[in-house]
Amino acid sequence: MTYIVNDSCIACKYTDCVEVCPVDCFYEGENMLVIHPDECIDCGVCEPECPADAIRPDTEPDMEKWVEFNRKYSLEWPVIITKKDPLPGAEEMDGKPGKMELFSEKPGEGG
Repeated sequence: MTYIVNDSCIACKYTDCVEVCPVDCFYEGENMLVIHPDECIDCGVCEPECPADAIRPDTEPDMEKWVEFNRKYSLEWPVIITKKDPLPGAEEMDGKPGKMELFSEKPGEGG
């Protein structure tokens, strides 16, 4: 099992999860985070830390696409280990449907 970040993270990018991760497997894009599925040790400490409920186990239905999505962008984006402020407007975007149209492939700053 591994954990993934889904589209609920887009336009919010809460980073509470990165501080509790014991293996630093989070990677930062311009407007979301991903988890490298091969680096995740399945400890689950990050899942309850996400205010947007964007971190899910890959054992849930239809998660294969999210495992590959997280794998792809974790290879392109920088690692993030330090908590940062959420994106402006994160509270308003939290829980909104259809956020994939807002997704940016651009890397974040990492750190």
